[in-house]
Amino acid sequence: MYTTATLKEMLAAGKFDKTFSLLYSDDPSVLKAQAQRYAKAADEFTALFKSGHDVSLFSAPGRTEVGGNHTDHQHGCVLAASVNLDVIAIVEKNDDHMIRVKSEGYPQDDIDLNELEIKAEEKNTAASLIRGVAARFKELGYEIGGFNAYTTSNVLKGSGLSSSAAFEVLIGTILSHEFNEGKISAVEIAQIGQYAENVYFGKPSGLMDQMASSVGSFVAIDFHDPKDPVIRKVAFDFASSHHALCIIDTGGNHADLTDEYGSIPVDMKAVARCLGTEVLRDADEAALYRNLKDIRAKVGDRAILRAMHFFADNRRAQDEADALNKGDFDRFKQLVIESGYSSFMYNQNVYTCLNPTEQGLSLALAVSEKLLSGKGAWRVHGGGFAGTIQAFVPLDMLDTYKETMESIFGNGTCHVLNIRPVGGTKVQD
Repeated sequence: MYTTATLKEMLAAGKFDKTFSLLYSDDPSVLKAQAQRYAKAADEFTALFKSGHDVSLFSAPGRTEVGGNHTDHQHGCVLAASVNLDVIAIVEKNDDHMIRVKSEGYPQDDIDLNELEIKAEEKNTAASLIRGVAARFKELGYEIGGFNAYTTSNVLKGSGLSSSAAFEVLIGTILSHEFNEGKISAVEIAQIGQYAENVYFGKPSGLMDQMASSVGSFVAIDFHDPKDPVIRKVAFDFASSHHALCIIDTGGNHADLTDEYGSIPVDMKAVARCLGTEVLRDADEAALYRNLKDIRAKVGDRAILRAMHFFADNRRAQDEADALNKGDFDRFKQLVIESGYSSFMYNQNVYTCLNPTEQGLSLALAVSEKLLSGKGAWRVHGGGFAGTIQAFVPLDMLDTYKETMESIFGNGTCHVLNIRPVGGTKVQD
């Protein structure tokens, strides 16, 4: 813990550079920028709370979905990774049993820890996430307490990089370290975040987003038993493949598309029930094809197509992890492309029927195919309907690819990311 004044001195002197190299990059310009970012956050904290005698630093990363599109909520398999975009917090404990969080660009949220019941008026707000995380901590028998926090994020909101999951993991990590000696596991923090998002925020998300943000690095996750997911680290360095991981922000935002997003698990579960199960992971795929006519009459065509996507993409996510572990990057890229086609044709989450003339994702995918066919890979990224695509671009094509995409979608819309080896964490020198 530090005073804000001491913290700023240490940041200016490069005392956090070793940690920042792990979290972000060892590029001197990046280290300098991060030091300035944290120092500015410390100034904002001091100005806001008129304090800063005993502060701590926290960070939780965004995530990229590498394999498995909309498989997690059906207890399927995913391949994901944390990235070097994150939400950070300057935190100081208080004695009044209130959690006060001021996030840059948003009104301050004040949560009374004596009032942890669901509040309908907080649905779809950051306040609901804070309250939900704190409530779940208490339900599970963990300690909670008041703190003041200033947060700032460079995780693109509505981008498919999961800014909400990063925020949930951040709050959980703070409560773990400040009141529970940092003993709550990354897996449980992720589960708590999902609970807050499902029950308090009102979004039917799976667990992949929170798990990747909380655990960190590349992770293959099998959610067959969501209470005890099987997590395995994937031993592959993308840099060694001579490719870059790019996320292209098409300018859309799926923040107002909760109903569209939510229709996917609804459709998939409808098919599962026709097959005698609650989720597709437990269903017999062959039975789907044997009973197509009857199931079609009950749930319609779209639900069946989305179920077909699940069965195939669930296998692909496992195959992608295996390909990376074997060092077969060409096979990995082919699987990524197949997954992207499946999302477009079967899962149908590349554009919304609410506004069919706006198809930024479709355009980005089409241009990526033209540029990268036979060389790289491309797919929709995250929940879909708007937001971002993902591309694996050969390094010798990176400049051309970036310039082309930004000529269409604007400067700064093609993000070249690093994979972060650390999930939600307390930042220390």
